[in-house]
Amino acid sequence: MRMNVSVANGEIDPEDMAVLDENCEYFGLRRSLLMENAGRAIIGALKAKVGSLTDKRIVVVAGTGNNGGDGFVAARHAAAEGGEVSVILLGGTDDIRTEESKANWAILERMFFGVRLYVASDPSSINGLRELIHNADVVVDAIFGTGMRGRMREPYSSGIDAINSSKGLKMAVDIPSGIDPTTGEVIDKAVEADITVTFHRAKTGLRKGMDHAGEITVAPIGIPHDFETLVGPGDVRRALKPRAPHSKKGDFGRTLVIGGGVEYSGAPALVALASLRTGTDVVIVAAPKSVADIIRGFSPNLIVRKLSGDYLVMEDLPLLKKMIVQTTSVVVGPGLGLEEETRDTILELMRVVDKPLLVDADALRAMSAEPMLLKGKRSVITPHAGEFSALTGKPMADPIKLRERMRQVSEAARDLGTTILLKAHEDIISNGQLLKINLTGNPGMTVGGTGDVLSGIAASFLGWDVEPFKAACAAAFVSGRAGDLAKSERGYHLVATDVVDRISYAIKELGS
Repeated sequence: MRMNVSVANGEIDPEDMAVLDENCEYFGLRRSLLMENAGRAIIGALKAKVGSLTDKRIVVVAGTGNNGGDGFVAARHAAAEGGEVSVILLGGTDDIRTEESKANWAILERMFFGVRLYVASDPSSINGLRELIHNADVVVDAIFGTGMRGRMREPYSSGIDAINSSKGLKMAVDIPSGIDPTTGEVIDKAVEADITVTFHRAKTGLRKGMDHAGEITVAPIGIPHDFETLVGPGDVRRALKPRAPHSKKGDFGRTLVIGGGVEYSGAPALVALASLRTGTDVVIVAAPKSVADIIRGFSPNLIVRKLSGDYLVMEDLPLLKKMIVQTTSVVVGPGLGLEEETRDTILELMRVVDKPLLVDADALRAMSAEPMLLKGKRSVITPHAGEFSALTGKPMADPIKLRERMRQVSEAARDLGTTILLKAHEDIISNGQLLKINLTGNPGMTVGGTGDVLSGIAASFLGWDVEPFKAACAAAFVSGRAGDLAKSERGYHLVATDVVDRISYAIKELGS
């Protein structure tokens, strides 16, 4: 598919592409295979443009990341097609960052007669190669791709100047180096390409950076469209908040859990413990006096504020409003009960909350009286099929009718103006525009309390200012993965605290 006028249709944000790339690896589609397919696609597009590569002088100017790795693969294929190929690495060989790129550089090092290799780590090295670049029939820009951020440094700045000075055809890999891959802005300077080969889908920056991109070719590299719909570890990684050495208490969120009642004390405690295990600094449970001390007794890690009555009442609102001011996310619903005044208080509470909000359990039942209450708020609701039906007034499709369920969740999310995380064998997450499915988790997690664990995880991500849809996707994966780790040790004989205890291990698997 070639586009010369617009790349708006079918484009993808570079952050989403990075998530997809990591998820592909998780689902068995290796990065090394994607790199091989990308390199072949570059040469396929080049042959479509110039015909035979026999005796063509081709220079690949490569960076030290995966974009450079794509260029290494392209160089190998160009040599196999009869081209006279040179590769200029901008930076030292020890600077090559990924295993896939290192492996493909090592292959080139063994192509004694097919490819000439140069290492240029400073402007003077680049200047010594300017004639080679200037006289090339084709120059391939494989410097940055979607890895470009901030101002240009050396030797990349001189490398871009050299590419632009070439009289040959200039081809950019994924996006011309120097263009912000998200916004399309040129911070300093950028390659002025005649043709850009972008992979899987056009990157959003190409829309504004088309003056530098030339003719745009979108090349498939074997990523199934199904994988864009599946939640994976990439979704979790972008939701995690990095910890600086000098972090202080509160930097990683303050979650308020409003829950508990005469009948239920465990639910809000599980939410709070799950949020703490995910990484929230401070979690406070606001609970009716009938259960506050019981909740406090579950763990010394819990901070509990006692409300006025045996269940949530209107008199509690002034105190809750003060507490909300000091929080970064709020969970309302677990174990609150269904007393009439409690339902009215929940509804009033949701009207005044101005922080990221997660609504579950009894709050969902209360919300069925005013289902549009969350429109315009940063919110996530986590119903199971029965709660979904009660909230929407429509029966949920049978679990085997996954596409129909996806349609129902997407439409309901759009109508209600919130993000829905439908808890099921295949979790379905949608904000009405985007939709994903999570496959982690197991039948042992039907035990009571695991939904509360999910709420606590999601509350942490919301408290880190993660967009509700992204927070819900990450929470679904972590919760299910923690459950899978618990099942691997205990079989299906789980309790909710087993899942809580393995949240940190599920996240640690990501190297975080």
